[in-house]
Amino acid sequence: MYQAVRARLGALVCGVRAARRDAGMVTSEYAMGIVAAVAFAVVLYKVVTSGAVSAELQNIVKDALNARM
Repeated sequence: MYQAVRARLGALVCGVRAARRDAGMVTSEYAMGIVAAVAFAVVLYKVVTSGAVSAELQNIVKDALNARM
């Protein structure tokens, strides 16, 4: 009985250790995430500030402000 309990407890402890070992991101993963987020933000900024998109956004806002209620 003692050996069965000990084996079960050992399996649980190994499972906890494996889960803890892979629980979060490491510093290099955070850095890659930040680089990807900044790259996406730059692309989005360029798209939104382009001439065609900017003019269309201004038209949408202008139409919304001039709408009759």
